[in-house]
Amino acid sequence: MQHPTTDPSPHASPTSLSSIVVPLLKGVVYRESDGGIWNDLLNLQARVREYVSVLGLVLVLDESEGYAFLRSNPESADESAPKLPRLVVRRPLSFPVSFLLALLRKKMAEFDAGGADTRLVLSRNEVVDLIRIFMPEGSNDARIIDQVDSYLNKIVELGFVRPLRGQENTFEVRRILKAFVDAQWLSEFDERLATYRKLLSGADGNDGSDGNAA
Repeated sequence: MQHPTTDPSPHASPTSLSSIVVPLLKGVVYRESDGGIWNDLLNLQARVREYVSVLGLVLVLDESEGYAFLRSNPESADESAPKLPRLVVRRPLSFPVSFLLALLRKKMAEFDAGGADTRLVLSRNEVVDLIRIFMPEGSNDARIIDQVDSYLNKIVELGFVRPLRGQENTFEVRRILKAFVDAQWLSEFDERLATYRKLLSGADGNDGSDGNAA
């Protein structure tokens, strides 16, 4: 649950704000790895929200999970309103990458229900097992592994998983994934499996896009 934080510095200077906003414009700010920026963000979040709103952006901050990022404002319902240029790029995702993200999100929900730990860590073989059951019978294992490697590389690039240093082919699923695959979507996941199985059986792992990441 997010808790409002009182801004102790109502007259925050542009310099102090920019030192927070610039990293946010570059990507996700994490409590664990960006401690100084994170603390400044908590203290000045009201000012940051006001500042980025002028740019057509919204601050998404989850104190309990420890991450923050900027998201574009929904398009105005008023067609006559001027459109601001998009500062946060939407990245096209291929179907297999979107599907693997959904599987990882489902795995995270199961992991959280267990309550054993806060970090979901998976080996490449475990990721392969997640997707193998949806592949056609007789699929070549070596080819599946090659495909999963390419999907994982893309997901690492997007920031949803990260390789663990000193542990080959081992990845932590980052909790920011929860912000992009929400609980409502996840509740409908089982209903979509038949469609996914059919689509994945014909997927060739190319870069054709059929989804987006904000």
